[in-house]
Amino acid sequence: MRILVATDAWHPQVNGVVRTLTMMADTAKPLGADVSFLTPQSFRTFAMPSYRDLRVALPRPAKIARLIAEARPDAIHIATEGPIGLMVRRYCRKQRLPFTTSFHTRFPEYVRARAPIPESLIWRALRRFHAPSRAVMAATPALANELRMRGFANVVLWPRGVDTGFFHPRGIDLCLPAPVFLCVGRVAIEKNLEAFLDLDLPGTKVIVGDGPARGTLEQKYPQSLFLGALHGEALAQVYAASDVFVFPSKTDTFGLVLLEALASGVPVAALPVTGPRHVIGAAPVGVLDEDLRAACLAALEISPQACVDFAAQHTWEASTRAFVENMADIHAASPEAAGAESEPVEFVAEQPRFVA
Repeated sequence: MRILVATDAWHPQVNGVVRTLTMMADTAKPLGADVSFLTPQSFRTFAMPSYRDLRVALPRPAKIARLIAEARPDAIHIATEGPIGLMVRRYCRKQRLPFTTSFHTRFPEYVRARAPIPESLIWRALRRFHAPSRAVMAATPALANELRMRGFANVVLWPRGVDTGFFHPRGIDLCLPAPVFLCVGRVAIEKNLEAFLDLDLPGTKVIVGDGPARGTLEQKYPQSLFLGALHGEALAQVYAASDVFVFPSKTDTFGLVLLEALASGVPVAALPVTGPRHVIGAAPVGVLDEDLRAACLAALEISPQACVDFAAQHTWEASTRAFVENMADIHAASPEAAGAESEPVEFVAEQPRFVA
């Protein structure tokens, strides 16, 4: 089955959406799915005024139509609600093509952190965007239930995973005053990093990531260590060398970094909000408390092995299988598929294609 994924979030961005889509495409090959992407790389882009590293695509309807026709997809998934997602949604509705969507970002809270726009208006716009979708994919049962309560229809599960062969405990010493409290993610206002940096904690606070707020926060908190964006082995080593992973964000729907930390044997300290509450739940691998300092200190007592065991239950294979099965169900139920000759599913060994 050929699946085309339309996304406004793509490399060189470093975030959970990009990592999820990349890992899904790689893991889909043995499941008989050939995943291609329609991304900002195919269009002119401009930098967000308040976030110069984040570029927004300017897609044209004619080019969208041509790229979709060239991809010849059996199924179309719209991963984001940005310009590309909107344009592909418009094309599918005009051509009466079924499509699926996914809910990655809590835009109402994200926007509220930057502008005085009522959350109810953003939720209304999101419901309208996802309403024609044959399946709205959510990362956790709790998020799926919340979306249903907010009026979203056709909500299904698409869980997330972590590469435990890459993120795992290892003997690493950063030679910093212990304990080491780590935070990984975009350094931007919506991540609520000051709630972490303001805490009176022993040891060292380490921030991994880049973003528009980094310069300001580095000046304001000179006692904290800002390492910038790290990737690959360097990132895995910092995880493994930390004692507690601190997640102050209130706007994430999931937080892949939580699973990466747990797989590295690092317990989580977070606020009791959607992302960490849905990922961790009642598992003894983290502390969720409105008092973030108390959560950080209590997390020091958690067993690293319990964290590793918990993360081992969340594989990318299971995540990708759920995504592919969701897409296959929609494709099989579509009138186009019902009237077409069936073809055997191919096992694709090549790298995922990128529509350009």
